[in-house]
Amino acid sequence: MPEGDTVFIIANRLDRALTGRPVTRFDLRVPALALADQVGTTVTAVLPVGKHLLIRFSDRRTLHSHLRMDGSWRVSQAHDHPRGGAEHAIRALIGNDTWLAAGFRVHDLALVARSDEHQLIGHLGPDLLDPRFDLDEALRRFRRQADRPIGDALLDQRMVAGIGNVYRSELLHIHSLNPWRPVGEVGALDDLLTDAVRLLRMNCTRFSRSTTGQRTPGQQYFVYGRRGRPCRRCGTSIRQDGKESGASERVLYYCPRCQHVEEP
Repeated sequence: MPEGDTVFIIANRLDRALTGRPVTRFDLRVPALALADQVGTTVTAVLPVGKHLLIRFSDRRTLHSHLRMDGSWRVSQAHDHPRGGAEHAIRALIGNDTWLAAGFRVHDLALVARSDEHQLIGHLGPDLLDPRFDLDEALRRFRRQADRPIGDALLDQRMVAGIGNVYRSELLHIHSLNPWRPVGEVGALDDLLTDAVRLLRMNCTRFSRSTTGQRTPGQQYFVYGRRGRPCRRCGTSIRQDGKESGASERVLYYCPRCQHVEEP
């Protein structure tokens, strides 16, 4: 599943292509929205909120979408055929005289009044990539669930918005945390969340994500995707919890020695 940094990059690309330009093409290919028409309005902003995308229009309506595991937005020149996938996978088209944005397999499409955006994103915790990220509010939400395993809590978008499985696995390893330790027993929770902000911001300008500071393929991560390979810190074989298919967003990678995980 795309994480907050990926959605941030996509939102910036859409913003550059769409914002400030009158809409000349608008097509939502889902039955409930098939008759929706924003042609003649102007895109006023494209905003990432955690893993959600909001496209705002001058008539004070907002188009919401979520990428989930397989969705993407691609931008091409206005008169080109949309690139990025098969025609039948396109669920949204928004164009102007210069650019065309195509949403391939995007999910949870909704066209709502701007005043109703809270119905779609109001449940989210503080957005880690928001310049006004509220650390105190984030800490309050975590501490209210003191008995919850920290590895589970980090994935809950109601706690903080933007962390997916890559950052969950990497943050826990960086802080030598057992993923199953209760939140209430995590001593430096503020440092953990501060590092979450730092890592996402470090990767919000390009798709070649890294948590190690290295961009060379195979060197970008400490534990994520490295099952069976030696821990970069202690040499112990990296373990995996969860299956690669099905609920792949729940797969967890960890070092049992560095992260103090007792194994049978």
